[in-house]
Amino acid sequence: MDKAMRKLRQLESWMGERVDRIPMKRMTVCAGVLLLVSLIPLLWLGRYNVMCVDDYDYGVRVHDAWMATGSVKEAVKAAWEQNMDNYRNWQGTYISCFLMSLCPMNFHYGAAWTVPIIMIGMFASSTFVLGKHILHKWLGADRTSSAFVMFALLFLFYQVLEAPFEGIYWYNGATHYVLMQSVWFFCLAAVSAGLWTQKKSVEALCCGIGVVLSIIVGGGNLVTALQAQIVMVLLVLYAAVVNRKKLLVTVIPLITGSVGFLFNALAPGNAQRSSLDMDEGYSAAAAIALSFYNAVAFIIRWTTPFVILVWLLLLPVLWKIVKASDKKFRHPVWVTAGAICLLSAMFTPTLYAIGMVGLSRIDNIIQMVYYLGLIMVTAYWLGYFAHKNDMAKIFAAENGSQGRAVDAQRLSAGEVFGLFLEKTGGRMTAVCFLLVMMMWVCTADKNTYTSVSAMRSLVNGDAETFYQEAMERHEIYIDEDIVDVELKPYSARPALFDFNDLTEEAGNWLNLAVSQYYHKAYVRIVE
Repeated sequence: MDKAMRKLRQLESWMGERVDRIPMKRMTVCAGVLLLVSLIPLLWLGRYNVMCVDDYDYGVRVHDAWMATGSVKEAVKAAWEQNMDNYRNWQGTYISCFLMSLCPMNFHYGAAWTVPIIMIGMFASSTFVLGKHILHKWLGADRTSSAFVMFALLFLFYQVLEAPFEGIYWYNGATHYVLMQSVWFFCLAAVSAGLWTQKKSVEALCCGIGVVLSIIVGGGNLVTALQAQIVMVLLVLYAAVVNRKKLLVTVIPLITGSVGFLFNALAPGNAQRSSLDMDEGYSAAAAIALSFYNAVAFIIRWTTPFVILVWLLLLPVLWKIVKASDKKFRHPVWVTAGAICLLSAMFTPTLYAIGMVGLSRIDNIIQMVYYLGLIMVTAYWLGYFAHKNDMAKIFAAENGSQGRAVDAQRLSAGEVFGLFLEKTGGRMTAVCFLLVMMMWVCTADKNTYTSVSAMRSLVNGDAETFYQEAMERHEIYIDEDIVDVELKPYSARPALFDFNDLTEEAGNWLNLAVSQYYHKAYVRIVE
């Protein structure tokens, strides 16, 4: 046993030394390749994606217009008309509803493979751009290290995504939340870039982008729209205190976003829908209080061993980033409190409206905000400790191990931890990386991590079988001679495709949506 432990320590030491000698640029390239490899099974599984659930309800008018005229112009016109009907009679999210009506499958049923490309492409790129911008501009990191951190964060997120189907493959649900959150991330990055640039032309461009995107965000889901309002107000206050010359860069997008948000919140359809909805929400005060409770509960839920290992893997890199930074990390408590409040605010709209949390398609975007906030808050705290007592650390570095031991008595726990990261950073990163790879590849339940689950469904034939049966259903749907549609249940289905299927009851809402979409008398499952 002792011999095995010595061998393990030697391996750790050897790997740690090798990791310390690897240039950050090469590590970043490797992290990017790992992310790409992990996304390939998810995109490949998209080849077998199909239309489902609310896609039928929101797409029926567009599909009818396209089938009748073959004109994109008429299809877009039908989408806008349905959007306005929804605005008056059902919900105020005028941008989301318009985009949801323009489902690619309305034009060609086999176009569902484009959905994961759109959703992963938008969300991953917007998160990368925003996170890299925050690390580089606000925390003083170099571009290469920032990219490495964001590649690792995106790899983590897409492996433990709360609801992969609703965030990647389901057009309607992903458009309403993931796509709108992506637009908000791009909007925030643009406005923030306007605060930092010294060029008037770039500042005007960033402000213009912020104006357009803020209107889109204001017409999307209320969770993202509320989050945008809070952050934009904070940016206006920051500009007012720190640099008033940049005030318009934040004020104008805030005004346009607020107008869009008001059009959304005050839509007549919201009042009609609430009168029909049997779910009762909490009062404003109760909803806010419960938001903090649920934020803590979901933080615990989403902080799995896999997440902790990736976080530990990034600690040495974050320490090097902030130690070399010229920023002043003076307010870690306020930054932490702000991050918690922002995360908690994302639970408030559903608690206020329907008295509940845990809607998976919403949890996807809250989960990403949590992971993004976790990395940024961790980096800020490390920066606070790294710059808290620079003279003491210089003295410790110049006086060898004895000097460090003596000086450590005067250092805070955070500073001692920083010295530990400097000494064992390479070894820590190597060990955590090995453990992450072992957990990812060798997990007992092959559906625990999304990429492994997708690959499993591709290899065992579930994806192909499901798609063949879905296309057989579609052939029945488009057969004008068949009016009464009776279908067999799916014999196989990828684990990530966990949507609700049709039922034996022809009057079920989903059955009705399909029958109306294809103009059938009824559609039902026959066991």
